[in-house]
Amino acid sequence: MLRLTLIRHAKSSWADDSLDDFERPLNERGRRDAPRMAALAQRELETPARLVTSPALRAISTARVFAETLGIPHDSLLVLPGIYEASGDALLKLLRGMDDCDQHLMLFGHNPGLSELAHYLAPCSFSELPTCAVAHLELDRARWRELGEHCGHLAYYVTPKQLRGGDSV
Repeated sequence: MLRLTLIRHAKSSWADDSLDDFERPLNERGRRDAPRMAALAQRELETPARLVTSPALRAISTARVFAETLGIPHDSLLVLPGIYEASGDALLKLLRGMDDCDQHLMLFGHNPGLSELAHYLAPCSFSELPTCAVAHLELDRARWRELGEHCGHLAYYVTPKQLRGGDSV
């Protein structure tokens, strides 16, 4: 069984309108939420074999926080330009090319692609992934190239808002 943890980048800043979308940093809330969500992922999920991220500053910054919390060296992050602005179909194609030795991947990226991918792979309780949400899918496949529609289920899902609101998760 393959496992895929989808994480939308933490909340980013729109304060500097001279920055290109690709270069937007995390804002205060994003810098606060990312470590909390990473710590939760560390407690609740198995450590992934590989962290795969968009090169956009807000995504790679989020991935680095998770890597640090999970004890994964930053230089082992797999940064793939194709994740930035990717559709769900493009992300699926990317995943189908991943190494089967990596049975659990943690993928950091953007909407709408991440949400589209999640809904394709499994029935999900959310419509769109909010910033820094963690959606963990268990996929009934042995090889990444075998991924197909509804081949898995949503095993774990939590958002920063649930933690801020004191909801038990």
